[in-house]
Amino acid sequence: MPHVVLLSGNTHRPSKSRGLAEFLGDKLAERTAIRLTQLDLIDAGTGLGSAYFRSQLNQEARGVLETIEEADALIVATPVYKGSYPGLFKHLIDLVEIDALINKPVLVGATGGGHRHALVVEHQLRPLFGFFSALVSPTTIYASDAEFTEGVPAHPQLLERIAQAVTQFAGLIEARADASAEVEGSVARSATLPLVTTLRA
Repeated sequence: MPHVVLLSGNTHRPSKSRGLAEFLGDKLAERTAIRLTQLDLIDAGTGLGSAYFRSQLNQEARGVLETIEEADALIVATPVYKGSYPGLFKHLIDLVEIDALINKPVLVGATGGGHRHALVVEHQLRPLFGFFSALVSPTTIYASDAEFTEGVPAHPQLLERIAQAVTQFAGLIEARADASAEVEGSVARSATLPLVTTLRA
């Protein structure tokens, strides 16, 4: 069962970015069999901000980083402040191993006060995870404050876009799982083949 990590870039709870990530995870779980883990920047504690290098992380922050790296897929949602994601969120991603996200499906989203921040998902989050050679889902999600009701995405157009994004993302996860199973099956079959030695005169 694929392990999907919900990573939200909020520094307080409750938050709309955490609510968006959780909502996306729940909708994904309705679509395909997965195991979910939810993480916030808060879970990394103060050890994240005080570390210049990965080796300086405390156990709490290192645990968050390793959970991200070991996930089969990521749903990422971050608040937007003054036209960009939080610096502490970027600092966390800076510490991810360069090859940890290769070919991993990633669904990106962001939340903000208004739609003037909407292009952050395409101009900043998509390139950020593209750098790691992750499989960024075609449809991204941006949600403004007005599109939530009691902390839950509620606007009809937002829900329609979420449904589209989740369907695409589930397809990426299932395709990657099928490919992994095929590789493992091929390796297992190869291990059972008799060893043939050709003798030449």
